[in-house]
Amino acid sequence: QAQLVESGGGLVQAGGSLNLSCVASGFSINDYWMNWYRQAPGKERELVARISPFSHSLNYPPSVRGRFIVSRENAKDTVYLQMHNLKPEDTAVYYCNCPRANLWGQGTQVTVSS
Repeated sequence: QAQLVESGGGLVQAGGSLNLSCVASGFSINDYWMNWYRQAPGKERELVARISPFSHSLNYPPSVRGRFIVSRENAKDTVYLQMHNLKPEDTAVYYCNCPRANLWGQGTQVTVSS
């Protein structure tokens, strides 16, 4: 059964860093764009990073550009999200997504204290 599993969330002080991972099983991510989303309480789910199959194209919204870095290791079926200079407004549940396979992970909580 195909699935995505995120890890790496936690509690961090403002200005700190966290590294998230998303491991795919039951399928290969090689040919697929992969996304990271986040959802804060009471807010809509927001796309925070996209990466093309061979990492040639990376996309970020203005809210995280310059602070977040998305990467992938296709041989490990893993996608990463490095988050730096974290702010309290980055607090959310972060989800990994493969749109082509219509798959979502269960999410990992990131909490940034001020």
